[in-house]
Amino acid sequence: MTEMSNRKVPPAEAVPLKDLAVYQDRSVVSREVINKPSGTVTVFAFDAGEGLSEHTAPFDALVHILEGEAEISIEGTAHQVREGEMIIMPAGRPHALKAVSRFKMMLVMIR
Repeated sequence: MTEMSNRKVPPAEAVPLKDLAVYQDRSVVSREVINKPSGTVTVFAFDAGEGLSEHTAPFDALVHILEGEAEISIEGTAHQVREGEMIIMPAGRPHALKAVSRFKMMLVMIR
């Protein structure tokens, strides 16, 4: 684990986004960066083969892949999303995520 993964995210300081969540074998790790009434920002680290089962959310969610590759299904359509790419998961539509390889992502949800 890096030093950054063990401490609170400091305001007004540049930090390496990828280091905020650390891979763990056979796990999905998340780290909340911002939690406000207007929305949240969370960084996730998925081990290969791990994922989140199909679900819906009441708000649009933007996923930005920080490293690796994910398969993100929205209403049954699979999208291969790679490092540096993003996708919007629309509110109220079923979606699921699966790690094609180990991957890290930032999830931004605006309420």
